[in-house]
Amino acid sequence: MVNSGKYIKKLRELTDSSGNILLVCHVNPDGDAIGSMLAFWHYLSSTGKIVNMLSPNYLQEFLLWMNGAENINIYLRNRKKAVRMINEAGLIIFLDFNQPSRLGEAERAIINSPAVKVMIDHHVDPHTFADLIISDTSCCATAELIHEIVTGLNRGPYSSTAYDEALYVGIITDTGNFEHGSFTGNTLRIVASLIDSGVDREKVFSMIYNNFSVDRMRLQGLALYSRMKIIEGTPAACIWLTKEDLINHSYAKGDTEGFVNMPLSIKGISVAALFVEKEGFIKVSLRSHGSFSVNDFAVRYFNGGGHNNAAGGEFYDTLDKALGYFEDSIRNELAGI
Repeated sequence: MVNSGKYIKKLRELTDSSGNILLVCHVNPDGDAIGSMLAFWHYLSSTGKIVNMLSPNYLQEFLLWMNGAENINIYLRNRKKAVRMINEAGLIIFLDFNQPSRLGEAERAIINSPAVKVMIDHHVDPHTFADLIISDTSCCATAELIHEIVTGLNRGPYSSTAYDEALYVGIITDTGNFEHGSFTGNTLRIVASLIDSGVDREKVFSMIYNNFSVDRMRLQGLALYSRMKIIEGTPAACIWLTKEDLINHSYAKGDTEGFVNMPLSIKGISVAALFVEKEGFIKVSLRSHGSFSVNDFAVRYFNGGGHNNAAGGEFYDTLDKALGYFEDSIRNELAGI
């Protein structure tokens, strides 16, 4: 854990001196991005500060139930309002990303803003586009880092039902409910404190993992039965879904969440990839068990990145070419493993 104490004084000065704070998450926000943003929003708002939230695009369906989610402004929904919020902000805080490209269409407006900018993140290789960078790759989730920061800003533990729940969502989604990721004893101590404070573990788990549509379940069945391939001679497997597959199953944002992890349940498979055909590009998700770094692999082959065992990227060609490219690349990388 990074010694966040040295950042607390500066961050407190910035939040205290700013009359208008804007929290921003990354494009296609996941549970950690939204959980971190909501938790920080709940805390800062409790201190009387004016705080707004902005997401570059729409939230996934399984996150909409969270307390405060209705207050998140969507750039693509109302660009004029979003730009006005950006221009009025004296302090912009980036949560759960460390590259400006992760701002999507909102990138230019936000980066060109004269506001002081702060980055709070846990991914590797942060870009220097913020005035203050608080980065800790040892944290399993940005939500874990937010908890440390809030404890420092508050000069002691802070708790509310909405804050605790948001932190819990961030942590369990970025660890797959503790099936992967770099969680530590400190993570579990934080989780224990959240549960002791009243977080309904079963309720949150059900809302995140047991709240799917029939179409989503059938899409998962198709992925496993007809769209999964074991890369022979390697400990790798991949799943792919076409645009037609998504249309035929009434795809809603977030429906493929977790699909990339499924091949890792197969005996002998330690690297998994998911390829989803989008408009104009292929979205790539990567997961691994053990020492193989899918972050390095994503950087090298798919213009992406992330964590050692969880990363993503993009491929700008056909789905068939993406699959062939992955198979050739992973055979090259896993030779001898």
